[in-house]
Amino acid sequence: MRQPNMNSLRMFDAAARHLNFRLAAEELALTQGAVAQQVRRLEADLGVRLFDRKARGLALTDVGRRYHTPVRRAFAIIDEATRGLRPESRRLAVSVPPSFAAKWLVPRLAAFSRLHPDIDLRIVATEGLANFRVDGVDVAIRQGRPPFDDGLVAELLSPVELVAACSPELARKLGPVVQLAELTAQPLIQDGHMLWDRLFEEAGLVVSRRPLQFNQTALAMDAAEDGQGIVLAPRLLLTGALERGSLVRIWHDARADPSGYYIVHPRDRGANPARDAFVSWALAEAARRR
Repeated sequence: MRQPNMNSLRMFDAAARHLNFRLAAEELALTQGAVAQQVRRLEADLGVRLFDRKARGLALTDVGRRYHTPVRRAFAIIDEATRGLRPESRRLAVSVPPSFAAKWLVPRLAAFSRLHPDIDLRIVATEGLANFRVDGVDVAIRQGRPPFDDGLVAELLSPVELVAACSPELARKLGPVVQLAELTAQPLIQDGHMLWDRLFEEAGLVVSRRPLQFNQTALAMDAAEDGQGIVLAPRLLLTGALERGSLVRIWHDARADPSGYYIVHPRDRGANPARDAFVSWALAEAARRR
């Protein structure tokens, strides 16, 4: 067994967290091919298979899962030690789901940087739950509902507020939509949360054709902007497209929903001006768009 290369381990760690070579490559500012190649090299050096390659991403093998736990912990220790070399720097790691990052956070980061140029911000885009003890993450934004763990401070960023939206051209063809039942025969698009399926099942309605399916909300929204159908997504993620006019709201779910986007961080971390500045900014930014 050959000693593993540190770069390969970094790429394995990113791929294991995202379960996707493309997202790992985006985090590391590399090409998808480079990440996949380094992971294959690591598997060859170790003589084991770390991932099962699937049509829609990756899955850790049992060996890969056992190996990733100490590797992630080791990198967290290294990252923490590195941050300690520059205590004057205001570093902050924020974990967010990829679609939330793409559709809400990233378009607003320039405004945050103008307000806080001294904060060294690192965005970790992943669907997995943040482990504040080993991931090196200071703040996380996730969709969920209370109650939360007593060890976390959780503040509501925005209710989910499901909205159906489509391209302006499709909206003109449809005309006004009053009842959910009017959408059962239309081209629909949904993400991995299966929101259309759940909504129609709860309403006792049957659709005439299956929705176009994506595993990421951002991809479902892009398809809707391209005129391929009607997407059902949280209003917060649709804000930018609705303001640009690339999507038009045609219906919304008026029922109360206890779930929402929450910004969370450990209660026992103590004072952190950079964290508090980011939390305050995010809450204000979300409130301004309501």
